[in-house]
Amino acid sequence: MAQTIAFYDRVDHALHDKSLQTALTRATTRFVGNRAGAIGALSDADRLRDQARAIRAHALAHLDELLPQLAANVEARGGHVCWATDGEEARRYIIDLARARGVKSIVKSKSMASEEIHLNEALEHAGFEVVETDLGEYIIQLAGETPSHIIAPAIHKTREQVSELFAQHLGMQPTTEVPPMIRTARQALRQRFLQADMGISGVNFGVADSGAIVIVENEGNARLSTTVPRIHVAIMGIERIVARLADLGVMLQVLARSATGQKLSVYTSLISGPARLGEEDGPEEFHLVLLDNGRSRILGGQYAESLLCIRCGACLNACPVYQAIGGHAYGGVYSGPIGAILTPLLQPDLPDAYLLPQASSLCGACQEVCPVRIAIPDMLLRHRADAVKAGKANPIEKAAISGYTLTMTHPALYRASGKAARFFSRILARKGRFRRLPPPLHLWTQQRDFPALPPKTFRELWAERQKQRRNEEQA
Repeated sequence: MAQTIAFYDRVDHALHDKSLQTALTRATTRFVGNRAGAIGALSDADRLRDQARAIRAHALAHLDELLPQLAANVEARGGHVCWATDGEEARRYIIDLARARGVKSIVKSKSMASEEIHLNEALEHAGFEVVETDLGEYIIQLAGETPSHIIAPAIHKTREQVSELFAQHLGMQPTTEVPPMIRTARQALRQRFLQADMGISGVNFGVADSGAIVIVENEGNARLSTTVPRIHVAIMGIERIVARLADLGVMLQVLARSATGQKLSVYTSLISGPARLGEEDGPEEFHLVLLDNGRSRILGGQYAESLLCIRCGACLNACPVYQAIGGHAYGGVYSGPIGAILTPLLQPDLPDAYLLPQASSLCGACQEVCPVRIAIPDMLLRHRADAVKAGKANPIEKAAISGYTLTMTHPALYRASGKAARFFSRILARKGRFRRLPPPLHLWTQQRDFPALPPKTFRELWAERQKQRRNEEQA
């Protein structure tokens, strides 16, 4: 979705996209059910989540020690480390490396960090052929789109749409059966791995005490991307680190269960530098890009807790707003509740990023399913307050809040307004419902009816009850 389209227009487009609604319902319902079953099967789920939070909090509090330790261990094992302050430095390092090594073809496994710095676009502009090898990423690359979900990039596509894409680009016979589509994609990608000079991956976790990076996946494409090409470049956000190898036992359990409802992902790869002498598998060179890109600004501030995120996507699946509008409506790289927090911080230049925290009912479902218990609703409220302080509040909303404040702080006005509202409610409502309301309340009745106000308030009912009790006592 083009960034020039305003946020509310993107939302409106998503709400009226029937194919998108079908795809979101199918996928998020399955993810939510799978996660509930996987977490419910644990006898100590709460303890495990508390441990995971403690591990991540400890890592964030000691980044100044753990990151140099990770870098030193990577280099001790023959790898190279790039400290990238921002996306420009990361892109330049990778492009310069590719040019120096005579790279022509690049394969990539799924990496949200590479999406964050718009790496594909930069590589293609520099003349390199780049192929995404994760099935979801491959689908949206063929479609010329961006990911709409942290773990399921093509969640917005139905099987019917994927079939059309594969028929158009890969010559597949039209089908809605998943196995033939997977076979078609696999056949198209296998040769790409063999031809590639460079493989690029993300990093789920960096392990400081061993210098290893951890990649979690279900397809095996990441293993091919990191071992077959002669150069492997891994891009890691500086917060994605744990202190010890032993910490992985906890993090991998909560990640898989929260993300896809699995006990453990199909493939978990620990990579420690390039291939050693005598090893048949592995790249000749290994490069780790440690990406800051605004994360240091977040550390120590009121949004630091957002960096605990392990990118499982559980908050997206549980969020009623994401379930209704999908990821592209958010406009940034990260979507859903955690994206509404991160996007204004990591992509402050997006003109409507300040509106994203409004895309929440504040129901708390996101925090309830978060494997590390991030207080997402609290930070969404802080973002809203920041927008008001910055003078970005909607004038109608400001007027409404002022009116609400005035009414709630003056009891006589509160009672009078309640009586007036009930009076007009009885006149205008039909069968106890409003079918249409004037702007801006019409946005509600476009989707659902608005209930008429009850004939009596709680205060009136309470007064009647107290009067009845006194009468009974005097009788």
